[in-house]
Amino acid sequence: MVVRPYDGAVPASLSYPSGEQIEISRDGHRATIVEVSGGVRTYDVDGRTLLDGYEAGELCSGGRGQLLVPWPNRLCDGRYEFDGQAYDVPLSEPDKQNAIHGFLRWESWRIAERAEDRVVMEHTLHPRAGYPFALHTSVEYGVGADGLTATVTATNVGGRRSPYGMGVHPYLLAGDAGVDDVWVEAPARRYLTVDDRQIPTGVADVEGTRYDFRRRRQVGKEAIDTAFTDVARDADGRAWVRVWSGDQTHGVGLWMDERYPFYMLFTGDTLPAREQRRRSLAVEPMTCAPNAFASGDGLIVLAPGESVVSRWGIAPLSGSG
Repeated sequence: MVVRPYDGAVPASLSYPSGEQIEISRDGHRATIVEVSGGVRTYDVDGRTLLDGYEAGELCSGGRGQLLVPWPNRLCDGRYEFDGQAYDVPLSEPDKQNAIHGFLRWESWRIAERAEDRVVMEHTLHPRAGYPFALHTSVEYGVGADGLTATVTATNVGGRRSPYGMGVHPYLLAGDAGVDDVWVEAPARRYLTVDDRQIPTGVADVEGTRYDFRRRRQVGKEAIDTAFTDVARDADGRAWVRVWSGDQTHGVGLWMDERYPFYMLFTGDTLPAREQRRRSLAVEPMTCAPNAFASGDGLIVLAPGESVVSRWGIAPLSGSG
């Protein structure tokens, strides 16, 4: 065996905290996809920034643009039962004794396909303590006249049934005014009530509450970190959350297909970095409810060899809408 001395060269993928940076562009739309989490770091259209992301030299904070697999949001006590067996996963939110946002947001994803305006990232999750299931996940990103689109495919590549859920955590930016001044339109008819650990306790109607955004209104000083469900959809089966600038002349919209019956709105009040708080609105499509591994609410169960596909996207808005 020949042992070669280390020459001091740093692999390109290690030059940045989020790994390799993949730029895709078309028709004035430009996005940066990253190796770590397979997420979206930046997205702009004709020079207008639509995502509140992070710099290439920064560590991702607050989940910005990350993919949340194999569950989104919180899992109470990091504990669940599946097919008669109890499992425990590490508590990644120790102050609340929760496990949060799955395993893959700090994992390296591989580039499977790449072109000027699209890229496919993929990851294979091998069985591990607390999640002894094999899961292959791919996400295809594309940009163009219709905006940024993402198609997520998860496949059970093991020999036993597996629980699955996923979400994504982008922060939408409608100008520089911050959350207090933006206008929000969101289609949910119900929201999830929670305890002091942010674990769902029930469902309530948004009618007459501060969570009713079915008609466009300003967020103001409201602090929101809430999951919503029972969403209205357009003729294509898409549910839209739209965020408009203070003067309502432009904005950004996020759509999710019918595989996403839940979404979170988060005004960022509890982010560790003060300068990031209430700067942008996180809109988080989720295929299942928070704590779904324990409650079963929206949980997807994949048979061996079975796949599930979900789609979401982001697009610029102009005019008064």
